[in-house]
Amino acid sequence: MALRSTQLDRMRDGSFDTLVIGGGINGAVAAASLAGRGASVALIERGDFAGFTSQSSSNLVWGGFKYLENYELPLVSKLCRSRNRLMKAYPDNIKEIGFYAALDESAPHAPWFAALGAWAYWAIGLFGTRRPRLLSAATIEHEEPVIDTSSTSGGIEYYDGILVDNDARFVFSFIRAAIEAGAAAANYVELVSATRENDRWVATLRDIDSGEEFTTSATTIVNAAGPFVDELSADWESQTKHRIVYSKGVHLVVPRLTTTDHHKVLAFYDDTQRLFYVIPMGRRSVIGTTDTRVDTPFTDVDDDDINFLLQQINDRLDLDQPLTKSDIIAERCGVRPLVVTAKGSDQAEVDWTKLSRKHAVESDHQRRVVTIFGGKLTDCLNVGEEVAAEIEALGIPLEKDLRNWYGEPSVSARDEFYRQARLMRLDAFQTKADTEPLTDRLWRRYGRRGFAMLDAIREDPAMAEDIMGSADYIRVELHSAARSEMVTRLEDFMRRRSKIELVVRDSDIRNSPGLAEVADILFGDEADRRLAEYFGGADAVPEAVRAGARQLDVT
Repeated sequence: MALRSTQLDRMRDGSFDTLVIGGGINGAVAAASLAGRGASVALIERGDFAGFTSQSSSNLVWGGFKYLENYELPLVSKLCRSRNRLMKAYPDNIKEIGFYAALDESAPHAPWFAALGAWAYWAIGLFGTRRPRLLSAATIEHEEPVIDTSSTSGGIEYYDGILVDNDARFVFSFIRAAIEAGAAAANYVELVSATRENDRWVATLRDIDSGEEFTTSATTIVNAAGPFVDELSADWESQTKHRIVYSKGVHLVVPRLTTTDHHKVLAFYDDTQRLFYVIPMGRRSVIGTTDTRVDTPFTDVDDDDINFLLQQINDRLDLDQPLTKSDIIAERCGVRPLVVTAKGSDQAEVDWTKLSRKHAVESDHQRRVVTIFGGKLTDCLNVGEEVAAEIEALGIPLEKDLRNWYGEPSVSARDEFYRQARLMRLDAFQTKADTEPLTDRLWRRYGRRGFAMLDAIREDPAMAEDIMGSADYIRVELHSAARSEMVTRLEDFMRRRSKIELVVRDSDIRNSPGLAEVADILFGDEADRRLAEYFGGADAVPEAVRAGARQLDVT
């Protein structure tokens, strides 16, 4: 918790160029962009970083193939260019992946017409991926036998990108970049109030973890509150040209469904003629997403969502046994904040099913507020650059954008890491259950910080042990997270810095003695309290976890 305490100390009675409200993808890239160009920045998030909408995406980095249906060519072009930039800047974190679309009688387009769209998509994307293919039903049956081709007339294959790790961890990489560039950032800090005093914003903040209130000030504010931007704008009496409406999306994580070694996204049209996917996630598959209009950003997965997705996938895959609720390992549920014009306030006037995931950035020059509406992970670099331009227009001088506030370390640093890992035979430490070489995993997740992990493993080989069995996290990663990832609650690590909760069944987590050591490394003397908080009370901590804690006491 030392890093978080340091960040809070910097915020107390601090004076900044910009205060960013919200630690999702929009706030994270805004802070990284501004700090990387020399501005003094503070960022607060009332939950954990990426703890709301930004932890519930499909993990896809894509140009919006489906937006071609509404002829949104400028948006598709912009998103494809953004996808290409991200894939180039993050070659180990964002990989090209094929989308394998089988078209049956529920599809609105014939395979030949969909293929024309795929070739147009490839061209609009400046040929930044492998070329698409037109598929016959026989080809689909041969290449992906899990697909039920009995009513399939053919299909297409086209390419986009996918995050290898989870979306929330990618968001945190921008938070970390902002901190390394000099920003102050803290999770579980709530904005109590913000008022204009002597041409500056004076904000009262509350540390949710301790209850302490303190003040900080800034010349400008960035409203990056995601689905809550309208609420903040109303509080500040800031007039905007846009507003947000909500669509709920649900994903289900199940055991891996594909039987081949092909690393592809399977795409289908559901019975409502909406695209949905089977997305690979290591040893798991992710089914989704739904698209349900809601009037609140607070949503949950309900039986209708589950039954709909299970029915759609069972109807389109040739499985030995149909998927049931008992196969569900985890659920993901979030809202998409969709941008509409502020004219009128009745959501009934909005044909939300045709709304795309575009974003809008606008400024209130009188109050010196920049507000970010909508957006998606693929477009994040554009958001960071547009916010910086608006802040500069509000009078905050920035350095030239060298585009060094994002991206992975240099190729030479990567080569040296792999050389050292090879010499110490790092991959010999991994287990048979690991889905990728340990060297790849550590470099992708930590970059230059991975060198310190190699040193720790050399000094103590036990640092390379996976302490939760099939969680794909070794001991040294926990020590690193405790020092540098601002893990405040156990859920922060289990759900967002890692994807353990997404790929490991709840029953396996509850039966893992290693979870006690995870909490001990992350929280030290606070471990028992954090475990009780995670399970909903001291009496609710499972016996296996208690046994692990007792073993730690003995050793």
